[in-house]
Amino acid sequence: MYTFSLAFSPFLLVVAACGSLLGIIWGAMPGLSPVMAMALLLGLTYKMGIPVAITFLLSCFVGANYGGSISAITMNIPGTPDSVPTQMAGFPLAKRGQAGLALGTALTGCTVGSWFGTFALIAMVPILLDIALRFTSWEMALLFLWAVSLGGALTAGESPIKGWISGWIGLLIALIGREEIYGYERFTFGSMHLLLGLSLVASVIGTFGIVEIIDSLSEPIPYRLPEKVGKIAPLPREFFRYWRSIIRSNIVGLLIGILPAAGATMSAFVSYGMGERATRKKFSDGDLEGIVCSEVAGNSNIGGALLPTLVLGIPGSAGTAMFMAALNLHGVIVGPMIEREQPGILYFIYGCLFIANFAMYFIGLAIIKPTVRLFSLPREILFPIITLICVTGAYLENSDMFDVYVMFGFGILALIMRKTGFPVAPMVLGIILGDMLDGNLRRAFVTFEGMTIWQILSSRPIGMVLIIILLFTFIRGLYKKK
Repeated sequence: MYTFSLAFSPFLLVVAACGSLLGIIWGAMPGLSPVMAMALLLGLTYKMGIPVAITFLLSCFVGANYGGSISAITMNIPGTPDSVPTQMAGFPLAKRGQAGLALGTALTGCTVGSWFGTFALIAMVPILLDIALRFTSWEMALLFLWAVSLGGALTAGESPIKGWISGWIGLLIALIGREEIYGYERFTFGSMHLLLGLSLVASVIGTFGIVEIIDSLSEPIPYRLPEKVGKIAPLPREFFRYWRSIIRSNIVGLLIGILPAAGATMSAFVSYGMGERATRKKFSDGDLEGIVCSEVAGNSNIGGALLPTLVLGIPGSAGTAMFMAALNLHGVIVGPMIEREQPGILYFIYGCLFIANFAMYFIGLAIIKPTVRLFSLPREILFPIITLICVTGAYLENSDMFDVYVMFGFGILALIMRKTGFPVAPMVLGIILGDMLDGNLRRAFVTFEGMTIWQILSSRPIGMVLIIILLFTFIRGLYKKK
């Protein structure tokens, strides 16, 4: 019989600390995402008991979501895709000598978001799941399209058209390979390497990692992060002065987390964009509030994603899909009957999330100063190490040198876009969401076969609302440009 207090046993506390540390280190390494970490650790948990496996995986998952912000802020290379907005707002602060405070704010934001997501998971299961079940393939496709359009409008400064073009380039890149319904090959040009599409890990590393190295080496005097760490943890009054952004980001992360396959990346981008609109700030100039918006939403997403995973057996994100696979490996079948077949296991999972949140905060706080000092090394020492990490991260996903070439190709493309004023973040968001947008849109067209446009709109009120929001995003962006 599982209980809430079982999660606080001394041995499981040690397991949580180890899992959190491993997750933070893994998330900080470019290309090694939380999903990849959980996928590799899945087999390792086979020899563990169910309590140990659940504690270890959840701690690793929560820790890795913070770890991505470390390389994003200190190296301008997002360790995970959802830390891209954190990188845009945090790296300028690091160059001004506020890397410690930026990392401390990111850690506090992660912790607040994780706690909100945990309590929401406990308290709001029936209400929020009813909303999620109303989203079909049509609504999901519109939601993904809006996320790409919103990201393009908000990251291109005074030229939203450039942001939209960047996002659409990302969507086109995501179409490369075999489509999932009929198996047709698109843009492969007869290459076997392109049948499964371009590697997301390699494209992200190239777009944000290699381009930073190339661009920095072209400077007569490459920048160097200040060695002085300074304050690392914001005071409560300093952090909670952004209370509006904290509340908004928590709600955004939670609601998007409930939607199947939406994930933390979409939560972070949408929350970051909504934060810029609400505050009328440009977070990319360096702003702690931008970090708050991104990190709070990214971690409240965990609790939201666990809602459909545990109660319906529908993964809310790729990370929770790996967690569900681990439970199935141990004979725990998630879904409506989980509490009847494994009495108390939901309460035990709640307890594991509690200790995972504590472990992430205290371990993360302890490694901030060593991290900033490490990345304050001279660039002639640091860049070769970073390049090696980038190459390793790109190669590891498929053990294919072609992905390394893809990484360098995206680095050159990103450099050209940077020099010509096109933002690269919308392109990456398009690559991340493009495959899911394409699949959901095509399934929706199959469902709507034989229906008129008016029948579709009248029978899908949520979709109609999303269409209006999407049109408003384009109209507002064009009006702003005018």
